[in-house]
Amino acid sequence: MVQMGDPTGTGKGGQSIYGAPFADEIKATLKHNARGILSMANKGPNTNRSQFFITYAKQPHLDSAYTVFGKVIDGFDTLDSIEKVPVDKGNRPLQEIRLRSVTIHANPLAA
Repeated sequence: MVQMGDPTGTGKGGQSIYGAPFADEIKATLKHNARGILSMANKGPNTNRSQFFITYAKQPHLDSAYTVFGKVIDGFDTLDSIEKVPVDKGNRPLQEIRLRSVTIHANPLAA
């Protein structure tokens, strides 16, 4: 998976749009069951801020611990490119990765 959303670049920064951390919104029907699932990164229950991650593959061990809020429905070539970026021993990319534009659909999780 790739984790993003930290404006400090340290992996420890970023504030929520609410200023303080916000509560989880975990739904049993939303799973980490495919490539391209977007979820909030956190430090434990109800500690969501600005960071999020995108899965490269199924990650069922993350279910019920992280809020799923979207999924990639187009642009898998971009996800493929991000996955191929070399990383250091701490799994940090050796080059900056920046998403320059994103298209948000009204409800990508609707069946």
